[in-house]
Amino acid sequence: MTTAKKAMEVVKDLDLARYMGRWYEIASFPSIFQPKNGVDTRATYTLNPDGTVHVLNETWNGGKRAFIQGSAYKTDPKSDEAKFKVKFYVPPFLPIIPVTGDYWVLYIDPEYQHAVIGQPSRSYLWILSRTAHVEEETYKALVEKAVEEGYDVSKLHKTPQSDTPPESNAAPDDTKGVWWFKSMFGK
Repeated sequence: MTTAKKAMEVVKDLDLARYMGRWYEIASFPSIFQPKNGVDTRATYTLNPDGTVHVLNETWNGGKRAFIQGSAYKTDPKSDEAKFKVKFYVPPFLPIIPVTGDYWVLYIDPEYQHAVIGQPSRSYLWILSRTAHVEEETYKALVEKAVEEGYDVSKLHKTPQSDTPPESNAAPDDTKGVWWFKSMFGK
């Protein structure tokens, strides 16, 4: 017998301007949209004049920088809930196919230093931090937030982060999209 999962609670009245900037991926569910062996994974958000958000997702794989750019926007501009849609065009080296997904802020600490991001099917989960590393106690508390929202955290994978994360221009870009093809096949 299965029990119905409770409705997800999302952050209300998110201060979007405070949310902008760089976030490091501390842990996530594996995804076909990211290289399996990516390290130093992060997202940088920039508020656009029209209220949408420019999204830059970066990871390093085999010494090369893999990245994709997209945009995010409120699902319902009149709602106080932090429910967004993100849109990327794939493949990243020839962006012609739009891919849209949900991006729900499930938790943000009062200082806007740690966040838990999910979506309604609970197929994707990200634990983010303003710093590349978090204390184990903080990590466990963030994982517990995901459990409270009905996530099976046994699928959570910690993302390796360097003590000194690379800068975007410090490594050659994977301009051929090799990482993207490999990720589509689980590599």
